[in-house]
Amino acid sequence: MKNYLLYLFCLFSSIALYAQDAPESDIEGEIDPSKPTNLYTQVNTAFEYQSGKNQDLYGLRTNIQYAFDANNLVLAEVPLLYNDRTSKFGLADMRIRYFNAVKRNITERFIAIVPFADVSFPTGSFENGLGSSSWSLAGGVIFGFVASEKLSLFPGISYVHLTKPTTDLIPEAVKFSSNGIGLQFNASYVFSKSLYMFINPTPTFLNTDGDWKTIWSGETNLNKIIIPNKFKMNVGWLPNFTNEVHVFRLGATFYL
Repeated sequence: MKNYLLYLFCLFSSIALYAQDAPESDIEGEIDPSKPTNLYTQVNTAFEYQSGKNQDLYGLRTNIQYAFDANNLVLAEVPLLYNDRTSKFGLADMRIRYFNAVKRNITERFIAIVPFADVSFPTGSFENGLGSSSWSLAGGVIFGFVASEKLSLFPGISYVHLTKPTTDLIPEAVKFSSNGIGLQFNASYVFSKSLYMFINPTPTFLNTDGDWKTIWSGETNLNKIIIPNKFKMNVGWLPNFTNEVHVFRLGATFYL
């Protein structure tokens, strides 16, 4: 685990050092992706490494976000991964999300109310170690608050439902659906016009056959705008402490 954290630190440091020498843009009317309730059409592609207890996965994760207007956006995520335990490569579980900013600028500090729907499809093969064989359905709302010139907060809550696994590799006697609550405590900190970070703890509380379980997970993501309104790079760490899985991503975003 120490090696993974060192690897992540080196990536963060490299981007931060680059940002110190990068010129600030004077372009007016720039988009502001440091606030996740701002919705923009974009394509994101990231190289991904998943470190697990019994297997590691490598590959490419692409998501396409289309903003119908300033308040409505749909996201489709397509991961192509390789599992080193099974030596299989292919499509993992896909995901679709929809966001609708129903209210903006409620007060000077309270900037957005954004309901969302989130669906993950069991498109990946469970047998090949590329999928869960369950549907994941969630619906909730995110709120946006400006705490200071540099710090913004985006807490959210959602209802989560996981269907019973369909794979024959799991005995029918232990196949259960789950229901629960997902939380997020996303904080966005802006270092400069071109450099910002998200820190987002995301605990989930699931009830499976009467047994409650807490899944402790989160995301840290450092973003560097290279060309305003057009292109940025990012590096991320997504730990799932409960399941002992750590995901590292190095990606690029193109705004359209």
